[in-house]
Amino acid sequence: MNLLAFAARRLAGAVVLLVLLSAAVFAAMAVLPGDAVSAVAGVDASETQRAEVRAELGLDRPAVQRYADWAAGAVRGDLGRGFVGERPVADVLATRLPNSLLLAGLTLAVTAPLATLLGLWTGLRGGVADRVVSTSAQILAAVPEFVVAALLVAVLAVWLEVLPRVSVIPLGGTPLDVPDALVLPVLTLSAVGLAVATRLLRASVADTAARPYCEAARLNGVRGVRLAVRHILPNAAGPAVQALTLTTGALVGSAVVVENVFDYPGIGRELQLAVAARDVPMVQGIATALVAVMLAVLLLGDVCARLLGAREGHGR
Repeated sequence: MNLLAFAARRLAGAVVLLVLLSAAVFAAMAVLPGDAVSAVAGVDASETQRAEVRAELGLDRPAVQRYADWAAGAVRGDLGRGFVGERPVADVLATRLPNSLLLAGLTLAVTAPLATLLGLWTGLRGGVADRVVSTSAQILAAVPEFVVAALLVAVLAVWLEVLPRVSVIPLGGTPLDVPDALVLPVLTLSAVGLAVATRLLRASVADTAARPYCEAARLNGVRGVRLAVRHILPNAAGPAVQALTLTTGALVGSAVVVENVFDYPGIGRELQLAVAARDVPMVQGIATALVAVMLAVLLLGDVCARLLGAREGHGR
């Protein structure tokens, strides 16, 4: 299968998965207790007022019909308006999603080179260094993001007082206007992402280094940097890209948690508020956008890994 056909097949699968996941999100919101009526009409509203608001919001219609209407609008590029505040979902995404992507991008810029170096080093050296790094990465990967965030806040914000505890952004500004506000969220995500990526990359490098052509190269006197550059890196590149892709996809999900911890003005914060208010159109639009971003990253990673895999064996 050529690269174009492979990409088309993966894209079709991603579209189908996006539709299924969007339906799953809608179904999950439908079975949650409560609805947006209390948030819109107020907790003291009478039953008559609540019924009127429910009809205005369309919540009196069958869930299947509501999902079909939303999907039809989404295909046209219309994600609707939130129940609370009647904000256009597209506007919220345009304002908040770039902040989340910035956070994920900065984290990847920190994580990718460090994970590559650690994975290469431990995968080639083995021994005590490998065991120490691998065990540390395994422990860190098991620690929830909010625990890592709490520890960083305790040390850097409370004890040393060198960074702000929350990511306060001026009204109308961007996170880049306050670089200090990015440090703790990026450090938190980097710690978790580095642990996952290092383990995956280490496994890829160790597997490649154990293959016959690498053993043959060693017998011919090829060692150290030359062995890594000419034989290991070219052939571990495909799996390494996939490892970093999986890490990037996980960062998007982790960012939702970290944004709420630091009150960072990203899409994760909006999602948490929308779920609490049972704001179905807002939750549906944000969740679908996040899934689309993750699937796009995975698709790009698969295509790059396929392209690099076609060159596997270069330098053998």
